[in-house]
Amino acid sequence: MAQAAFLIKSEPFVYSFDELARDKRTVWDGVRNYEARNTLRAMKKNDVCLFYHSNEGKEIVGVAKVVREAFQDPKTDDDWSAVEVAPVKKLKVPVTLADVKAHPLLSKMALVKRSRISVVPVTDEELATVLALGKTKL
Repeated sequence: MAQAAFLIKSEPFVYSFDELARDKRTVWDGVRNYEARNTLRAMKKNDVCLFYHSNEGKEIVGVAKVVREAFQDPKTDDDWSAVEVAPVKKLKVPVTLADVKAHPLLSKMALVKRSRISVVPVTDEELATVLALGKTKL
């Protein structure tokens, strides 16, 4: 794949994939972890983002893409970054955290190993596997 891939997390009651689909794009801000901030700063336009509903649902539900690279988080003057993302498509079948943990190719994903981090990289192999499990083609 030419572009990189990432996983972004949101609690669905805060901001769901359906809201992103309705809004057509959003600023992905509010990240207050240095590792996640640095990952946001590594994102390039058109990179793929798996959209994960955390806490409630605990499943990968959709695919988004980066439409604006890292910029100053508008919610703070401190050294935090944000990006803008737009929806690509909803997965036909959500991929649950249990599915990820049980799958030999996914069990070592940052989603599992770095579970407290809200923005993490995804390998090409992990992306392809999630899309296959989600019965979705890009």
